[in-house]
Amino acid sequence: MDEIFNYLSNTFILNGFSLFMIGSSSRDYLLNKEISDYDFVTDATPTEIEKFLNVDSTFKKFGVVKLKYMGKHIDIATLRMENDYIDNRHPSNITFVKDIFLDYKRRDFTINCIYIDYKYNVIDPTNMGVKDLKNKILRFIKPIEISIAEDPLRILRAFRFKEQYNLAFVGNEEEILFKHKDLLNKINKQKILEERSKYKKVGGKKYDELFK
Repeated sequence: MDEIFNYLSNTFILNGFSLFMIGSSSRDYLLNKEISDYDFVTDATPTEIEKFLNVDSTFKKFGVVKLKYMGKHIDIATLRMENDYIDNRHPSNITFVKDIFLDYKRRDFTINCIYIDYKYNVIDPTNMGVKDLKNKILRFIKPIEISIAEDPLRILRAFRFKEQYNLAFVGNEEEILFKHKDLLNKINKQKILEERSKYKKVGGKKYDELFK
């Protein structure tokens, strides 16, 4: 069990809300690794969170708040649905929801939408996330060309996850991703640099040309 998650999930429960591990936090926990990046989701809105936690609300309009606890940087996102990625990165419309089975549909990969609740129960909306993590498979939730059109940064994230966790695609995804690599020109260069830093941090080498 994780001390940070235990403390924060109890805090949310005391205030009438739920908190779940998601993304890298869930993956590291299930792989019995030390959690390095703390990513959580909640049914509380940013405004509701501000009432009981001292958070950084810079990205409040996107449904995300940040805080630092025990020396760790923590991201907490409100469960939501997203529509119309007009700038190839951010949705034009966000609707906060209470249901995990609505939230997961906005995500990129099956291994990135594994939710873990305060009792450490695993909720796997695609019914493939845990299996794919175990079998080292990287699978897009939506059709790949729709997914990367919504957010081209997913091209880089795919290759980072592939190397970080030694994953394999299920089909010709690598060919499709390279075919559409020009979509990365629509992304803020700072985002590319941030993803490159993460890629280097996990020892990525094979796909260096994409991260330039």
